[in-house]
Amino acid sequence: PAEDVEDASEPTKRDRSHLENTLKLNEDKPADDFSGVLQRLRKIYHASIKPLEQSYRYNELRQHEITDGEITSKPMVLFLGPWSVGKSSMINYLLGLDDTPYQLYTGAEPTTSEFTVIMHGPKLRTVEGIVMAADSARSFSPLEKFGQNFLEKLIGIEVPHKLLERVTFVDTPGIIENRKQQERGYPFNDVCQWFIDRADLIFVVFDPTKLDVGLELEMLFRQLKGRESQIRIILNKADSLATQELMRVYGALFWSLAPLINVTEPPRVYVSSFWPQEYHPDTHKDLFLKEEISLLEDLNQVIENRMENKIAFIRQHAIRVRIHALLVDRYLQTYKDKMTFFSDGELVFRDIVEDPDKFFIFKSILAKTNVSKFDLPNREAYKDFFGINPITSFKLLSQQCSYMGGCFLDKIEKAITRELPDLLGSIGLGKKPNVLSCDITGCGETPKNRYRKP
Repeated sequence: PAEDVEDASEPTKRDRSHLENTLKLNEDKPADDFSGVLQRLRKIYHASIKPLEQSYRYNELRQHEITDGEITSKPMVLFLGPWSVGKSSMINYLLGLDDTPYQLYTGAEPTTSEFTVIMHGPKLRTVEGIVMAADSARSFSPLEKFGQNFLEKLIGIEVPHKLLERVTFVDTPGIIENRKQQERGYPFNDVCQWFIDRADLIFVVFDPTKLDVGLELEMLFRQLKGRESQIRIILNKADSLATQELMRVYGALFWSLAPLINVTEPPRVYVSSFWPQEYHPDTHKDLFLKEEISLLEDLNQVIENRMENKIAFIRQHAIRVRIHALLVDRYLQTYKDKMTFFSDGELVFRDIVEDPDKFFIFKSILAKTNVSKFDLPNREAYKDFFGINPITSFKLLSQQCSYMGGCFLDKIEKAITRELPDLLGSIGLGKKPNVLSCDITGCGETPKNRYRKP
């Protein structure tokens, strides 16, 4: 462990060349210029998705408002896990911050009590959370809604590092199993959910000595539902165990996580030791190094595919907004059908909200529209939603049309089925969206979309 290393002899540091090679930190090639694609993406969002989102107050259902800062932001890598498993040490190691004034504080006790955002900047400096939230150009302005107590626990560190030109890291407070939410003074789970919703890669870090899964960790995995493809499990400090012990711990980790991640394809688990000291002698150095390189390749893949991921993310958001609008429309239609001159509107609507299945609200959406039943939101969520937003404050979808602007629903459907897939296709062409050559596109023909079956 790290605490025992402080003896007279200086511990030997590991060679970092594999880090630089895998993450291409030495290459001077200019970053891809995706400004044209981002402009088109923003345009599609504002013209075709946002009107429906605002009209049916989607943000109050999912608490997910997309800002321009978010559309243009870099990929975000989120580090989660119990306290003292080496999350901060791992970030220090990846960025080579050890022994610099800006290394993240690490130790055996719970040390990180803040959400720390490590981002690129021209010189080393710290940015207060209140400043980050006030700056609308950054993607963190929506965090203001979690209150001043939280903003005091949010901190940004700007580092002039090549890797941070392409990605942002977020270090989170360790999960402490026997602590109550209230003791943190801000809605910890809601804040985690905000970051989870926006992360391109989520590293859940464990340490061989802390595998007990308690309530807070269980809650966290419930929040990660639906994001399985972004999750990577890291069994850190693996060189502190003998081989046989390590295999036992690896099995135990899977055993305790299995009930929490019920997907057919389990997340990838990386077993290594992510910090700058040499691996312990007599451990599987080769294996650990290979695992580390795999993890770096994974990270690099996310950076390379950032535009595809961004478009896919906006498209997924559009699909959710569309489903929400169809559902509100259905609730409203049912309400109008059931209302007579003598009925009490409140009672009629309470009946519908309490038991939507009696009125086939969710079933009719599945039957009439190409929506997967796995994409339908929770029925309970609509009780709360309509508790705040009275049904009579909405218009039917058929009334959300104008002569010049067309219909909201048609526009969002066009964005989902045509505009966003076409934008995705245009990136696939030699990865240079601004200089589309006629050889590739046949000039004038619509770009082929690799993601749509012919």
